[in-house]
Amino acid sequence: MRRRLVPTTLLALSLLSLSLLLTACGGDSAAGAATDRGTDGRGSLTLDVGDQKGGSEAVLRAAGELDHLDYTIKWSTFTSGPPLLEAVNAGAVDIGGVGNTPPVFAAGAGSKITVVAAWHGTSKGDAILVPKDSELTAPSQLKGRSIAVAQGSSAHYQLVASLEKAGLKLSDVKVKHLQPADALAAFTGGKVDAWAVWDPYTSQVLQAGQGRVLTTGDGITNGLSFQVAAPSALKDKRKAAAVKDYLERLRRAQDWVHAHPEEWAEVWAKDTGLPYEVALASVRRTNASRVAVAVDQPLIASEQQIADTFATLGLIPRTVDFAAFVTTRFNGNLPPSTSAPRVVKES
Repeated sequence: MRRRLVPTTLLALSLLSLSLLLTACGGDSAAGAATDRGTDGRGSLTLDVGDQKGGSEAVLRAAGELDHLDYTIKWSTFTSGPPLLEAVNAGAVDIGGVGNTPPVFAAGAGSKITVVAAWHGTSKGDAILVPKDSELTAPSQLKGRSIAVAQGSSAHYQLVASLEKAGLKLSDVKVKHLQPADALAAFTGGKVDAWAVWDPYTSQVLQAGQGRVLTTGDGITNGLSFQVAAPSALKDKRKAAAVKDYLERLRRAQDWVHAHPEEWAEVWAKDTGLPYEVALASVRRTNASRVAVAVDQPLIASEQQIADTFATLGLIPRTVDFAAFVTTRFNGNLPPSTSAPRVVKES
């Protein structure tokens, strides 16, 4: 397999480019409007799908799952999860994919959303990074230190949970609320002692040799990602049938990713502008480990814990009953949400 090195001087440009896309984990709802990406399939029924760069459309196309559609998919690409869910709430989008945190914030805002499907992967890509020459060797040593993190992101929750595991509170550290591009500048410029972030940013820093992992979210965060639908779409029998078919295609596409990590990394790198080596590292660490799971009680309880944490911190305006924002109707015979992520073999 070919290798493509990641020059350190290109890291800032790569991160800046990717930060303009953000990811499903991001918490900045002001990230931007949707971009129309065209349609697939044919038929009188149109399913409006919200997506993110290098997301559902790319993986479905790579896996051959956009063939033989008897309905039309109209794609809209968003820069992050929060504005995508704003579109779901407004009924402008029927369904879209996000990470584990945007649904909590949407629920906290009283949005009309319904979690219809879930995937469970490793949380090894969720990390607290420190500079390569840092004296820090354990999370317990973070007391009094400055840490960059995107406010309201999955990394924010991972930071809170990692500190708690180490016997610390969020108030014990100096939190710097920075989005990835600004966080990178602060991290590499010595302005912060650590950076709580997610893949593929984690892979970018590690591949460039500019930092090391102090701790990861493995065993701390839930590693879940979701498809979230508009309740109005689910009330329409034809659209609900299309949603069911769409979810089945996504699940098969994820099976394809696990079986073809290098091929998916090529596609993902091209679609996002990521260096191939970074994309492959992120695929192996995170993306290819995901397995389709049921929307069940353990999943609800795990998301409820995130919601309660952010409510206590004052980051969402009210307490949330997360169970009111999910449906189990598309579970089928899927394994429980606690099922182990897939093991990704090195080639």
